[in-house]
Amino acid sequence: MAASSANLSLLSKPSTASSPPHLLFNLPKTLSANPRPGTSRFKCSAGQTGFFTRLGRLIKEKAKSDVEKVFSGFSKTRENLAVIDELLLYWNLADTDKVLDELEEALLVSDFGPRITIKIVENLREDILSGKLKSGSEIKDALKKSVLELITTRGSKTELQLGFRKPAVVIIVGVNGGGKTTSLGKLAYRLKNEGAKILMAAGDTFRAAASDQLEIWAERTGCEIVVAEKDKAKASSVLSQAVKRGKEQGFDVVLCDTSGRLHTNFSLMEELIACKKAVGKIVPGAPNEILLVLDGTTGLNMLPQAREFNEVVGITGLILTKLDGSARGGCVVSVVDELGIPVKFVGVGEGVEDLQPFDAEAFVNAIFS
Repeated sequence: MAASSANLSLLSKPSTASSPPHLLFNLPKTLSANPRPGTSRFKCSAGQTGFFTRLGRLIKEKAKSDVEKVFSGFSKTRENLAVIDELLLYWNLADTDKVLDELEEALLVSDFGPRITIKIVENLREDILSGKLKSGSEIKDALKKSVLELITTRGSKTELQLGFRKPAVVIIVGVNGGGKTTSLGKLAYRLKNEGAKILMAAGDTFRAAASDQLEIWAERTGCEIVVAEKDKAKASSVLSQAVKRGKEQGFDVVLCDTSGRLHTNFSLMEELIACKKAVGKIVPGAPNEILLVLDGTTGLNMLPQAREFNEVVGITGLILTKLDGSARGGCVVSVVDELGIPVKFVGVGEGVEDLQPFDAEAFVNAIFS
């Protein structure tokens, strides 16, 4: 397809067999905040009432059917915390201090963080000494409930918030090597499989191979992609052109990749502000989501990154990657509690379906099974 400007081009990728192009045609164009009752949850289209609301919920519902992936993905963290079952198996009141000290150590090793760990342990101690918890199984249940409440209270909006204006715009940000481009590709796969028409924007204009990598994902998922034709084009220009194209051609969601950057690099962080402003000029209210990709293997070291990105552009959600290779799954709880930003997705494997919508209950059951 011909370039829409001197520096940009739109590459069309054929739809896959699993995502036939006719799914999105000849549908009413009315949008509403409330989906029609009785509508099949598998007939998603941006033209239907409440499409974005249903799309987010559908992805969330699907996560509940994929709990096995989450369970296996957190195996290393679960092994770390298995000592808790041993501690509580023969628990008695006289051993309370010793048991809670070892439980505290197990939580810290799994990167729950000092503040959260102390809060959990002291709440358990209080309930034990007051007679509310009288057995090992009751303590275990109270522990799981406490962690679940921490996550759901501080980071409740785990569904994608895509608004009600087409196209929804999602910008993916993060440091180098965190898995931004891969996460974007896997997110496109999920959204495309639910019937959304996806346009990718290759806004990582600093890394030479980034556009090539995203083009591979576009072909793999049957999506279209806007790329810069010249080296070191402005990311804001690429994203702006992609959102324009998305608006003109009726795309449901525009997924925007960005260059990896250290959170300490002021000039590159400023570029993200320019990207945010550029898309907002095309679609009022955009971007709908700014998702920060964090490497789960870094554990609590991710917190300074998250704070800085949040201060600069206002992060709306987190994608935590590589958790299947880490025993530090407690960082999920820490980052939500520290920042009050919800986790939207977790990476629990290398497969295209292994970017899982975050479900707090499934997570707690996976690490404390």
